[in-house]
Amino acid sequence: MRERFWELPLDVLARDEWEALCDGCGRCCLHKLEDEDTGEVAETNVACRLLDTQTAQCSNYRHRKAFVPDCLRLTLQLVKKVPWLPPSCAYRRRADGDPLPDWHPLLTGDDKAMRAAGVSVAGRVISEADAGPIEHHLVEWPK
Repeated sequence: MRERFWELPLDVLARDEWEALCDGCGRCCLHKLEDEDTGEVAETNVACRLLDTQTAQCSNYRHRKAFVPDCLRLTLQLVKKVPWLPPSCAYRRRADGDPLPDWHPLLTGDDKAMRAAGVSVAGRVISEADAGPIEHHLVEWPK
């Protein structure tokens, strides 16, 4: 990977650079509810069944689409289109021309600062296998 690749425009990143840009917070792997009339998106603390709720890492990232067909692979086009990526998301920030936040693992070398900043969902979510009605799990994550 190129030095400081995260400062480059998203459309010139190689596949490994694109993947490395993810901070691993896990918020994109949480179920969301969208109001059909307004388009407003409500966030939940219900994780995809493949998300390890203690680490916020996908347990089968490489083959996730085989097990969760509606799992989205983030692309530059999707980043610009989907309204539910959090403002802290590196893809969202870089698409908007903003730098990575100070706590980002690419800048700090690990995920400790991200967890301390309250960005990671690790240890704060429940698996869809255990959740019951999703409507009972609405939350407001920090912006």
